[in-house]
Amino acid sequence: QVQLVESGGGLVQAGGSLTLSCAASGRTFSNYNIGWFRQAPGKEREFVAQFSWSGHSTYYADSVKGRFSISRDNTKNTVHLQMNSLKPEDTAVYYCAAGTHGNNDARRYDYWGQGTQVTVSS
Repeated sequence: QVQLVESGGGLVQAGGSLTLSCAASGRTFSNYNIGWFRQAPGKEREFVAQFSWSGHSTYYADSVKGRFSISRDNTKNTVHLQMNSLKPEDTAVYYCAAGTHGNNDARRYDYWGQGTQVTVSS
């Protein structure tokens, strides 16, 4: 089992920045790909970014590429999502997830955090 806890969400004006963190406990964190997803009201959960377990590869949704940056610290079992140039359409609940084969498909992840709300005002 892997337990994930997100933090860092909040209210920010358009153009501002936030950093989300995902703290993991349980099984060896470094064995898992870590993904960030988000879900806005009335919409399906969508992929945001992913960091491979090896630490060698990162992937981003086109909608956030160039604005968001994912990083991980295996020694602290933590993954961060730095979000810059935020837009109102980035408003959503953000979730981190862990999976040995996780990619941009939410179904490939085995463990999920409870989510943290990000609200971007115009």
